[in-house]
Amino acid sequence: QVALVESGGGLVQAGGSLKLSCAISGRTFSRYGLAWFRQAPGEERECMAAITWSGGNTYYAESVKGRFTITRDGNKNTFLQMDGLKPEDTAVYYCAATSYGVLTSIAARYTYWGPGTQVTVSS
Repeated sequence: QVALVESGGGLVQAGGSLKLSCAISGRTFSRYGLAWFRQAPGEERECMAAITWSGGNTYYAESVKGRFTITRDGNKNTFLQMDGLKPEDTAVYYCAATSYGVLTSIAARYTYWGPGTQVTVSS
């Protein structure tokens, strides 16, 4: 089994920064992709950033390009650095892992999920 646990969420003012962390345990994910999704109340879960197993390729949603950065520490952790936060970034953020062979932002292709961490950006 695989377990993912997010941390680093919280309350921040608009324009501020947060860094989310996701600790991964269980099966080795050195060849699996990782991603960060978010879900606001009443909305669908959406991929904000994804990274391949090598770390060489990344994906970012248009709404966060230039503000969010995804990285990974091998198969132990993934991180999401969030700068220039806006009130519309308020959501529960989830990390996820996939065995899909190429970079993907589609939630259905991710097998393992963390429980989520709340990010609230005040105006």
